[in-house]
Amino acid sequence: MMLTAADATFDLDAHHAQTIDMPEIISALSFALDLTEGAVAGHALRSCVLGMRIAGEAKLNEFQQSDLYFALLLKDVGCSSNSARMCQIVGGGDDRAVKAGVKLEDWTQPGKPKLSTLKLMWNNVLPDGNALERVLRIAQIGRTQHKNNEEMIGLRCDRGAKIVTKIGLGQATAEAVRCLDEHWDGTGYPNGWRGERIPLLARIAAVAQHLDVFATEKGTEQAILVLEERSGKWFDPELVRVAVSLHKRGKLWLNCLAGDSEGSTRDTVLAYQPSDTLPLGSDKIDNICEAFSDVVDAKSPFTSRHSMGVAEAALTIANSMGLSADRTKLIHRAALLHDLGKLRVPNSILDKPSKLTNEEFTVVKEHPALTQQILERIPSFRLMAQIAGAHHEKLDGTGYPNDLSAAELSLESRIIAVADVYAALSEERPYRESLDLGRVSAIMRKDIPTKLDPECFEALLTGLQTAKVPA
Repeated sequence: MMLTAADATFDLDAHHAQTIDMPEIISALSFALDLTEGAVAGHALRSCVLGMRIAGEAKLNEFQQSDLYFALLLKDVGCSSNSARMCQIVGGGDDRAVKAGVKLEDWTQPGKPKLSTLKLMWNNVLPDGNALERVLRIAQIGRTQHKNNEEMIGLRCDRGAKIVTKIGLGQATAEAVRCLDEHWDGTGYPNGWRGERIPLLARIAAVAQHLDVFATEKGTEQAILVLEERSGKWFDPELVRVAVSLHKRGKLWLNCLAGDSEGSTRDTVLAYQPSDTLPLGSDKIDNICEAFSDVVDAKSPFTSRHSMGVAEAALTIANSMGLSADRTKLIHRAALLHDLGKLRVPNSILDKPSKLTNEEFTVVKEHPALTQQILERIPSFRLMAQIAGAHHEKLDGTGYPNDLSAAELSLESRIIAVADVYAALSEERPYRESLDLGRVSAIMRKDIPTKLDPECFEALLTGLQTAKVPA
């Protein structure tokens, strides 16, 4: 059962009494990044364990290992920025499926595609096209692959490095994320760097990512076999030697296989956390929340600042209602992160210009629960998780995902629900232009008081009107 407004306020003291450090929050939020890439849940965690074991065996110093640790957890933080473009390239296919599948393919030789690569394309390119149209699109993708790779990986790498910097991590971590897709022989992206010109941390992250992807899909022996085949091509031969040695000695895979419990893997990740880790201050937590809201909003051109817009509207309502600073802070963070679960929704659905099918809408309706599940992995975010996870619930019980009714919805959840509807209507969508305040207000009034909270709605209008009046 959801917390009531009184419960939410009562629990604020306990909520703020809990401390949180960078590894705890980043390791939990990394599950949102796994959604973006269509990866098996826990991919970032498993990659972190594998990479840190390789780093230890390779005798990296404490500072290098600290930078690598966060690079491994955040290696995919820029991936949402190219999702819409991927969907365009494949003609409306599932960007997540293509991203997940391509990690198993050797895409450095477009003139010599493997049967598995062609099968991946056939299953995802132009889903509504006929056979000839799909063949022609696949041929076009082959001809433009180098250009597409430059664009796609450039978007991902640059965005990822910027977000890492925004979070407050160092240059070495940002460069490791930026250079993740460089190859030892110079065939990678975005710079085509070769050998030791590629940052060491990026080289380790590339090996770790490969190992988890192949082990999850094809087993550990195949992961090692392909790693050795690509030694000196994709991967640093010395790092391959280190990984193979750990594998042969039975020291590589403990607690970091997809079949292992999430708890054991995450405990192992947290055991590798840098020794100088300290509890985060409020401003730093806000920066991380804002950074991950950027990840969500980058997934679609139609949501380029949706999370920030919801957060601003929610703050307007909270301030108009005279809520305390602590309560307002909780609402602000929940609003920033309310759509984390939407990273699982393919852009073929998010950017669809026509009405969604029942099956497509079912996929969309899963995202609030996914948001809640991700945030609940952080003990001090559990109250926030409940609030954010209810942003599509309605007072009359017709919302989703849990059909909650008014008595089960906290004031905080009601505020974010109103803010979310206001922001969505105020933004452009693939099926309509953005709407002005008068039109937005008229549409929202139709859902008051049956679905949306009337006091929250009036507080929003009051706050927006006050903001327009010169001081």
